[in-house]
Amino acid sequence: MSLSKYREKRTFTQTQEPRGGKTGNTELRFVVQKHAASHLHYDFRLEMNGVLKSWAVPKGPSTDPAIKRLAMMVEDHPFDYRSFEGIIPKGQYGGGTVIVWDEGNYVPVNGDAGSKASSEKDLLHQLKSGKIVFVLNGKKLKGEFALVKTGGRGENAWLLMKVKDQFASKTDITKKVKSVQSGKTLEQVAATTHNIYESDKKPADKKKAVPVKSKIKKQQPGDELKHAGSADADAILNKAKKAKFPANLSPMMATLADQPFDEKGWQYEIKWDGYRALAYLNNGAVTLQSRNSKSFDDKFYPVHNALKKLPVNAVLDGEIIVADDDGMANFSQLQNWRSEADGRLLFYVFDILWLDGKSLIELPLAQRRVVLETYLPEDDIIHLSKSFSGSGIEVYAAAEKMGLEGIMAKKINSVYLPGDRSDNWLKIKTQSRQEVVIGGFTKNEGSSKSFSSLLVGVFENGKLNYTGKIGTGFSEKLQTEMMRQFRKLVVKTCPFADEPDINKPSRFRNSTPKAAATWLKPQLVCEVSFREMTNDGVMRHPSFKGMREGKPAKEVVLEKKLATEKIVHSKKIKKIIAAPKQADRKTLLNPSEETQVKTIREHEIKFTNLSKVYWPKQGITKRDMLNYYYQVAPFILPYLKNRPQSLNRYPNGINGMSFYQKDVTGKVPDWVPTFPYTTEGVHKNFMVCNDEAGLLYMASLGCIELNPWSSRITHPDNPDWCVIDLDPGKKNTFDQVIETANITKQVLDAADIPSCCKTSGSTGLHIYIPLNAKYTYEESKEFARIIAHLVNNELPAFTSVERALVKRKGKLYIDFLQNRPQATLASVYSLRPKPFATVSMPLHWEEVKAGLKMTDFTIHNAMARIKEVGDLFAPVLGKGINLTKSLTNLKDAFASGD
Repeated sequence: MSLSKYREKRTFTQTQEPRGGKTGNTELRFVVQKHAASHLHYDFRLEMNGVLKSWAVPKGPSTDPAIKRLAMMVEDHPFDYRSFEGIIPKGQYGGGTVIVWDEGNYVPVNGDAGSKASSEKDLLHQLKSGKIVFVLNGKKLKGEFALVKTGGRGENAWLLMKVKDQFASKTDITKKVKSVQSGKTLEQVAATTHNIYESDKKPADKKKAVPVKSKIKKQQPGDELKHAGSADADAILNKAKKAKFPANLSPMMATLADQPFDEKGWQYEIKWDGYRALAYLNNGAVTLQSRNSKSFDDKFYPVHNALKKLPVNAVLDGEIIVADDDGMANFSQLQNWRSEADGRLLFYVFDILWLDGKSLIELPLAQRRVVLETYLPEDDIIHLSKSFSGSGIEVYAAAEKMGLEGIMAKKINSVYLPGDRSDNWLKIKTQSRQEVVIGGFTKNEGSSKSFSSLLVGVFENGKLNYTGKIGTGFSEKLQTEMMRQFRKLVVKTCPFADEPDINKPSRFRNSTPKAAATWLKPQLVCEVSFREMTNDGVMRHPSFKGMREGKPAKEVVLEKKLATEKIVHSKKIKKIIAAPKQADRKTLLNPSEETQVKTIREHEIKFTNLSKVYWPKQGITKRDMLNYYYQVAPFILPYLKNRPQSLNRYPNGINGMSFYQKDVTGKVPDWVPTFPYTTEGVHKNFMVCNDEAGLLYMASLGCIELNPWSSRITHPDNPDWCVIDLDPGKKNTFDQVIETANITKQVLDAADIPSCCKTSGSTGLHIYIPLNAKYTYEESKEFARIIAHLVNNELPAFTSVERALVKRKGKLYIDFLQNRPQATLASVYSLRPKPFATVSMPLHWEEVKAGLKMTDFTIHNAMARIKEVGDLFAPVLGKGINLTKSLTNLKDAFASGD
């Protein structure tokens, strides 16, 4: 097909639109692009004969069969256009923003769909006749559609309509506004894309900042500070001084104040309880550093990865926290953070120091905030830290009520002073906290703990002054971890200026604790909270809050609260932080540590040999497998819970030795539930998976695939489902497996029997029928036998119901014997020990057609599919069939020849 018209309309020195592209060999692709040009419309494109046949649909597609959409046929587009997303410059043909609204594969309804070539031939014939009927398998659009040429509206006028099927719906599908490629809306792509050419006809800098004013949330009167939009930001940048990209800046510090205040010319922010960090972003290179210039790139890798996606060249100042479900910072979790399973990392940005060749540190804070709010793209991890005007006393009261660490007060006309502690920035804490240096620890006589208390102090004029003994706030596990650090620092002499009396009685404890002290080099820094400081410089009621990283011990001095009235010249915000949006699960295990211990459901599990390659050709590791099962846990657990498991273990990957393990007696931790059985008079136990801890424990043993019983321990003799296992022989093609599955569906439909289909992840397909534990295994097996024989009668040429291999003669085995007690199949959503790490994936029945492949669903794309379509297998655990009625229906349907 010719692309001459397409190329005639475009100047490729001024637009990023693709010129061509080669098609694939196995399936036909379609794409729907949402296009904000002179008028908003949708471009509907079908691959045919090497190009994309294209129609402009002004109102977009509809899934309501009663609605017909006008579709104007336009010039053919190149195949590579299917993935184009970005901005077509103004003045160019179709100038405006484009997103990939939907995409997927499709097949014709009529004609031979057995090969791509035959499908295209049939489609081109339909195109010429003026009516095309096809089935879409997209992420939004699914099922049968038709394009019909219409008269009276011009030569190129067609109608796009939905054909009535199970995917038909009166819901407006165009309400789904995000790109299936980037997850962004048109407005977000317009604000952040770098797929655009500038007016000088040179490709735009990939990281050049683009205003994201659409990201700025509307503010309520008297709430967050109001700043101007991108026009003011551009004017500010024009006046800023040019400067080279900086490196190793020190952050500006704040002075501790004793109470909140109301004063004009100040703004207020949340004081986050986390790690201060500067982010350096320059042409794709990203560095995340602590306030002491230590790298956070690996330690907080999700933040580092998120920063790499930002389309800006900038230096940002902010705070890394771990947020709970309410958005509150948890410093203890941050301190122990190793992977995303340990808590949700967020990076709150509150200042910008450099942007696109301009230094901003000499600009007033108010102007820096305008630039920051205009140019900072936010996502699930990167957030703009809110600022508030008005009453500092009310902001403080809200922070205190919510249990926040405190607030920051900043003069809006203050410049940024790298490395300085200025009274233009004030920190006002809602409780007293202090960083201290650990100079030793004590252990009480007869104590079984690693240590009884920490001996801490602060520096003054180069001397370490004792500030107290910290005896609360740490668990035994934390004490053990701290002792590993302490052992390297043990010294014989006391590091404090004056040796403390560690056995001094108090008014609360008359007897002496009989403690012995071990002294340490004063190098480790921790944070404590306390009620107040006594006149002799000792903290009352101190409690350990966590270790502090990135700050030299010599810099730890006693923070003294200055009277607010000496700093400023001279009082309702209900909630100043919001709960973060629910984030998807990402990783259980971090990408670097070879051995990691995680607490799952209050049970400690040790994960080892994490870099061991389990799928050699694809380089997929044990770590990858464990992370997958952590992500898929909410979906797979309903099919594992309370079910005995046959452990199929591959400790050295899919090419290593494997073995089945049924008996786990004495071989699993005490918290793992078991189910008894007896073999030859010997009492044994199956493992039972009840929760996420059990799932991940099995995976840690090298159980690549998971094999649960069909029944639960509450009804061990009554399966929840009946299964038909389609197991191809050497003479079968996968298309024959697909045909057998569809014939099985026809048999079941004829008797009004519900069913769900899933890939095995290996070579076959599994068809499940819900029973809801109402019948015995024997009844389930005999029911499956009847279905298997009916299907075999329809396809005798290449199917068999013979269990013995020699009797099958290489035919596809319709296995009904999987419905015996203790028989197992790989669970839905289970990985398989097969190349590419395939997944046993549930399917829409419309997907069971020519072109389906096992490798369509792997460890790499399974979670994305599940999030898109939900749990298609849920009906299997729903209301079970009435077996008597189903058998009667089968008898009636096939006795009458239907």
